[in-house]
Formats: sequence, C-alpha cells, structure tokens
Amino acid sequence: MKKASAVNKVTAINGVITDQSPVDFHALGLAGCIDRLASPLRDQGTCVRWETPHHGIEIPANSAGLLYHAAQEALSNAFKYAGATELTVRLAAVHHGIRLTVADNGAGFDRTDHSGNRPQGFGLLLMSIAVEDAGGNISVDSTPGKGTCVTVTLPLD
Repeated sequence: MKKASAVNKVTAINGVITDQSPVDFHALGLAGCIDRLASPLRDQGTCVRWETPHHGIEIPANSAGLLYHAAQEALSNAFKYAGATELTVRLAAVHHGIRLTVADNGAGFDRTDHSGNRPQGFGLLLMSIAVEDAGGNISVDSTPGKGTCVTVTLPLD
C-alpha cells in the first residue's frame, strides 16, 4: 500500500501566501524557507532577487519564526497589492542582530491615507506588535508609484 505524499506547495489563497508544508529551518535554513514563500510572486512574473550576506549566523528558532512570518506578510502584501516586477529580499547580520528587508518596485501606498481608498488590514499592525514585543523594530517605507520596503530588525543577544 502506497502512502500519500505530503503536500509540499506554497499557494496564495485570497492573496495570502500560505505554505502547506511544515516550516523546516534545519533542512532549508531561514532563507530557504522564506524563498519558498516567494513562489507565487515568481509564478506571476515578479523577478525575486536574494541578498544573504549573513554568513551562517545562528538564528534562534523564535527569531527565525518571527522573521519568517514577517516575510510571509510582506510577500503576501506584495503579491496581492503591489503589481511589482522586481522584489528584493535581504537577510543580513547587523550589530548584535539580524535584519530582514523586503523591497518591491510596485504600486506603493500612502500610509497616511485613511480615506478608505486603500485596504486597511491588520497584518502590518500585528507584525509591528510582534516585532516590538520581541525587542526589535520595524519600518515600512512606501511611496505611491515607487514601491514599498519593509525592514524588520531583531536582536540576537
């Protein structure tokens, strides 16, 4: 009797990027796990570039998980709203920490627009709360027509 193979696919459901496989930081590393999340963007024609000058720094599981979920939110937003042709993901060591940057050349948005003209979800807010609770910081820079850059920095000590 043959066992059914495990689902190993990253999909976008209602614009939210979802990995249906268990996250395995040991097998793929943090960068590999995040790279899997970029599959729906690649499928829609977005060129995804990687910069990973972190030189094998040991990232604790809780920090890796938080960075993974932050990337999932940033990539989902890029997939659903940006219409970007290029996206860069950077994972780099910084003084006593690790920094994740997700930048796209898409539609961007005006963070001060509360007129109801742009979607107002809770993803960025919840991500900000989680990052700050972990002692890190987050910045979201966006300009209409010029793209968005989400940067998350977490301490490693």
